[in-house]
Amino acid sequence: MKKKEKAAYISAELERLYPETPIPLDHKDPYSLLIAVLLSAQCTDERVNKITPLLFKKADNPYDMVLLSIAEIESIVRPCGLSPAKSKNIHRLSEILIEKYNGVVPNSLEALEEFPGVGHKTASVVMAQAFGVPAFPVDTHIHRLMTRWKLTNGKNVEQTEKDAKKLFPEESWNKLHLQIIFYGREYSPARGNLSKDYITEYVNQKKKS
Repeated sequence: MKKKEKAAYISAELERLYPETPIPLDHKDPYSLLIAVLLSAQCTDERVNKITPLLFKKADNPYDMVLLSIAEIESIVRPCGLSPAKSKNIHRLSEILIEKYNGVVPNSLEALEEFPGVGHKTASVVMAQAFGVPAFPVDTHIHRLMTRWKLTNGKNVEQTEKDAKKLFPEESWNKLHLQIIFYGREYSPARGNLSKDYITEYVNQKKKS
């Protein structure tokens, strides 16, 4: 079974399972999404969605955010983990947004990656989910499953992203990366029972064909 055939089968199954792909992080605009994705590092989306309403009640835009002290931000986001770094990054990126972009989140992957605390994955999520620009953010679920499905060598997330973009049509990227995340959470958690992961079972059965 060739990689393209596996990719087509996986894409069809994921579309059957998850025809709708609501964005997991609650937000109202690119800025609130950017802050939510930044907070989601090593934190569950569920917890982030409990914290962001508290934060955004005080400041839901960069102009109000810079009026808060870093200590104030940290006191709110502490349950998300890594709060000292996250609070500093939120405050500083809000300053930069005002200084360089008139408070508007730029629609540019390269510009987003320059913000403190915003790596390639976070920038890709914002581009895909806030601006609708084709991107394929790779999280741990996607990296793990792409490796299990023998669609990548699994050396690193950068290679996984490149392989995913080669195998799947560009117009499917934004929806597909969410579908894989949903599948990973439901059927193939990191320490879960692989017997439930029927896509991996199918791929393994077909690997010699």
